[in-house]
Amino acid sequence: MKKLSLLLVCFLCAGPAAAEDREILGVGRLFTNDYLGDRADRWRSGSYQVSIMRGEQWAGSPPVGLGQLLEYRLRTEIISAGPDSGATFDRPYVGSFSLGVHNHMSLGPTQLSFGVDLMAIGPQTGVSDFQEKFHERFSLPDPRGVSAQLDDAYHLSALAELSYSLKVSDFFTVRPYAEMQVGVEDIARVGGDIIVGSIGRTDMFVRDLGTGQLIRAIEAGQPGAAVLMGADWASVGASTYLPENMGYFAEESRFRGRIGLHWQIAPRVSFFYGLTYLSEEFVGQSEGQLLGGLKLNFNF
Repeated sequence: MKKLSLLLVCFLCAGPAAAEDREILGVGRLFTNDYLGDRADRWRSGSYQVSIMRGEQWAGSPPVGLGQLLEYRLRTEIISAGPDSGATFDRPYVGSFSLGVHNHMSLGPTQLSFGVDLMAIGPQTGVSDFQEKFHERFSLPDPRGVSAQLDDAYHLSALAELSYSLKVSDFFTVRPYAEMQVGVEDIARVGGDIIVGSIGRTDMFVRDLGTGQLIRAIEAGQPGAAVLMGADWASVGASTYLPENMGYFAEESRFRGRIGLHWQIAPRVSFFYGLTYLSEEFVGQSEGQLLGGLKLNFNF
């Protein structure tokens, strides 16, 4: 954790002298949990992502220049075994914490984002300790598979996304995209999102890594609401979360379907709730799962 904290300081201080004119333009957050979806506690059990956007100004779309709009991303996630996996567990427990920096820019009508994340997994993160204490405090069943979680390790991942926003009208936007991730999991993904509503046209969206939900990281602030619907398909290669030498095997493809509501209640107060269906991720997983996502944002 000390190494990760030091890296975060380096990320925030990185950049040329001209970066002194930059400021925090917005902060995007999303908390996801299996209990908020299908009211279970299994597999992709929970995550929390924070995206801190820094740049000189926001004009309603990402700038053209390289390095002018940066996202500093913090993320933690819990992946646990299923409820009917027995004493051997159907997948390893993973407690992860990551820090990353991602560049966002425009290439004409197309948006490009790319960056790297350093991820720590294992007991060193303190994630499993936190979950065990939380369950104990609220008299919940013990988390499954903690005793057999993956060992301490660090992994570097690279992620790139290319998207295109087609604004059909002032209230309807179609956003196809393609994504490539190499590192902790090797994934090639294609999909799209539809945004219907009175807000979002001049917001900065970033994508939650696990669910694919679009997070409003820079909010224009005008009151209103928008419904987001999206889906994607992925081809999966190697997965650190499912080591084959331990007898676990990732499914070769994955599907995600999602819907969510963004509500700008007041200029500095916003709310989001969404649902995401995740198809089976590993051989032997009995079914897909439904995750809930939640954000309540106050900016003062």
